[in-house]
Amino acid sequence: MNHEIKELIAAADKAIKEERFDDLMEFYTDDAVLVVKPGLEAKGKQAIKEAFIKIAAYFNNSVVPTQGKMMMIETGDTVLVLSQTLLDADNSDSSEFSMDRRATYVYRKVNGKWLCAIDNSYGTTVLD
Repeated sequence: MNHEIKELIAAADKAIKEERFDDLMEFYTDDAVLVVKPGLEAKGKQAIKEAFIKIAAYFNNSVVPTQGKMMMIETGDTVLVLSQTLLDADNSDSSEFSMDRRATYVYRKVNGKWLCAIDNSYGTTVLD
């Protein structure tokens, strides 16, 4: 397992929890894509930042993401991360979205630094 990427994901989760969205953008490639919800994507850092601000508001500014079991498949400058992503929030019981997800993330090495190019916390459930 790529421990550097595991640490980056933990640091990004902390930035989400603390609502440090400018800092959070440092974890993404310029052309990154975030699956906001099935059928809705945010493309590019500015759109991703705006999406995270709306996500925080949806969860009453109380969302806490963590990762459970994780597996990585790496080749060259690309890593596919399969992860159990767990979300907690004050209003998690009323959320229409699952708080226990099987996420897929794609990381790419850019100028010697691992950055998230695709952030899909819904994983394959986007196919449902």
